[in-house]
Amino acid sequence: MLKRVTAWLAVGALMVAQPASPVPATLAEALALWSTVLTRFVDDQGRTNFEALAADRSSLDEFVALVARVSPTTAPELFPRRVDVLAYHFNAYNALAMQGVIDEGVTDGFTGFFKRQLFFRFRKVTVGGRSMSLSAYENEVIRPLGEPRAHFALNCMVRSCPRLPQTAFSADELEAQLDAAAREFLNDSRNVRVDTAAREVWLSSIFDFYTEDFAADGKRESLIEYVNRYRNERIDSDFAVKFIPYDWTLNRQP
Repeated sequence: MLKRVTAWLAVGALMVAQPASPVPATLAEALALWSTVLTRFVDDQGRTNFEALAADRSSLDEFVALVARVSPTTAPELFPRRVDVLAYHFNAYNALAMQGVIDEGVTDGFTGFFKRQLFFRFRKVTVGGRSMSLSAYENEVIRPLGEPRAHFALNCMVRSCPRLPQTAFSADELEAQLDAAAREFLNDSRNVRVDTAAREVWLSSIFDFYTEDFAADGKRESLIEYVNRYRNERIDSDFAVKFIPYDWTLNRQP
């Protein structure tokens, strides 16, 4: 208990040193704000109503304000378990991407290479006082945590991303949430297409971008073994692996 009190005193000091948007008093309150955003502005297909959110963004901004000041690095006492750390980063990344779309006035997505570079590599976000790009956040902070299912939780707000859930990731429920996300993603024909006649399987380009996260040997053939863990219908291990082009169109509500 003393460690948690000390940690929140440290958070308070950061808030005094860096006055900005209102910051929730506790992580639970912050998570409730993020859940409110997801419930109000994300539909059951994972599409976001960016226009309505832009007009009523206070909950999102308050959650991101806490992310900017508090993280597992700045207050490790608040994140004693691996699942606490993972859930924090998944929620933080998704919220930062969502806020970025609004701040930058993105309306169509990131269909051009230059647009993607500007948004994901050059635009800066702040996590626990550390300034970095979304790309750096994913590749230098989240991926080294060694959870491949992170790729079914992280959402950059475009159509080929996994479905953005209508509830926040919760440390106590994270294992079940990640398992469900993996099964949903890998049983969706938009992400895994099996051509039995041609003996081919077409996988989401996520498996191309991050092959080493799913296959320790880095081989395409080993990707099938990973995918089969979550598939209702198994794929023959000798099928040729190809990749579905990534759709970078903004996943917005009509």
